[in-house]
Amino acid sequence: MLNALLASVGGSPAVLVYVGLAMFVAFMVRGFSGFGSSLIAMSSLTLVLPPAQVIPAVFALEIVASISLLPSVWRDVAWRSLTWVLAGTAVAMPVGFWVLIEAPADLMAFVVSIAVVVAALAMLAGWTAAQTPGPLATFAVGCASGLLNGACGFGGPPAILFYFATVTAIVGRATLIAFFMFIDFYALILAGAGGLLDGRAALLTVFSVPCMLLGIWVGNKGFVRTDPETFRRWVLWLVAALGLAGIASFVAKVI
Repeated sequence: MLNALLASVGGSPAVLVYVGLAMFVAFMVRGFSGFGSSLIAMSSLTLVLPPAQVIPAVFALEIVASISLLPSVWRDVAWRSLTWVLAGTAVAMPVGFWVLIEAPADLMAFVVSIAVVVAALAMLAGWTAAQTPGPLATFAVGCASGLLNGACGFGGPPAILFYFATVTAIVGRATLIAFFMFIDFYALILAGAGGLLDGRAALLTVFSVPCMLLGIWVGNKGFVRTDPETFRRWVLWLVAALGLAGIASFVAKVI
């Protein structure tokens, strides 16, 4: 198996070490905040491995991570609102894939990144929702997430900003853990339908599981010891940073 694993990463032990460290860092962030691992893992691993190998492996690891975290946060999940968000996501994601074909994905990601940075900074300045959104507004958040996830693989921020603007930090984190488990499972099914689930992705997944579990454990320990308001602000700064990274990526491609 080791020989097959080395062959799947071009025969380089250094690449394997890099993959392990990248997965540890990505899922340490996930264990702490409840999100962020997929973007960190994909952006770092696609520097050394083909996206077709990385993307399904990350989806699979995201599902395992969510399953490992969900029992401890189950009672805190806002299931009623999550049902509406997931319904919107399921309806809009196929539309997002159609947009991906028709519209420039890089430009869409750039526009979304700007909106994410503005919203995160507004919330850091003290803005929150004036009242709890109803089912229609909650469904619309899911539609935004599904549309963006299908169109440019950047569907998390609408749900992240929604939950950190409308509920407590603990409930927001718990609900996002459940949210990402469902949408990653959906994405993994789509990846399988697209023929992306091959032996190389499976080997990468198996190799990364210990690094992922260790990262989740370390990140979760950090969350338990953090004040909720400090945690909320940390999450918003992380969202803003991810948005800035998206802007920088677009600018670098244009230049």
